[in-house]
Amino acid sequence: MARTKVLGKTFLLLLLIIILILFGLLWFDMLGVIDAKGLFAPVYKALHLAPQTSQTATAKDFVIADLDDDRFAKRLEALDIRVEELDKREADIAVQEENNAQIAQELKDKEIAQAEREKTFNNQLKKYETRERNIEQIVMNLNGMQPANAVAILNEMNDQDVIDVLRCAEEVAQAEGSSSMGSYWLSLMPATRAAEIQRKMANKPVSLD
Repeated sequence: MARTKVLGKTFLLLLLIIILILFGLLWFDMLGVIDAKGLFAPVYKALHLAPQTSQTATAKDFVIADLDDDRFAKRLEALDIRVEELDKREADIAVQEENNAQIAQELKDKEIAQAEREKTFNNQLKKYETRERNIEQIVMNLNGMQPANAVAILNEMNDQDVIDVLRCAEEVAQAEGSSSMGSYWLSLMPATRAAEIQRKMANKPVSLD
């Protein structure tokens, strides 16, 4: 009789332990600590409960998360460096464009200045050529006059014009192989005027005025 009671108590204790174990497993499964869904699927179905699908994060999960964060941080750092490089390159390009614009403006200014110089030179040359033709025509006219009349005209000219006429008369005479009237015209001028003209011819052999 006593043995039967002991066996009964033992059975009850074992049953209670099994129940506690099953309840603990069910509770931990609902908390997501362990995965016992297959074992308790009929119980969930009978109680119309949805099995817990969440899982407790493991050390491996944390390691993977840390690695992902590191990769993301490195990508952000690389992106920041790339942005800085692009900003610097853009600034360098802006400086280079400004320098190029300045050089282009300087070249344009030089081109304008050169064009002005060429224009001035051409005008001066044209003026000289026109004056030279006029002087040649005057020499031809004077050569066709009486020396006294020619000297009268020369006396009305300024010294530089007289000098240019005398030189042109010399060139024309050499080209024609004849004697120049320049010396004779000078001899008919007043002595002081003739001396002044000869002095200027010696000191200023060439003039475009």
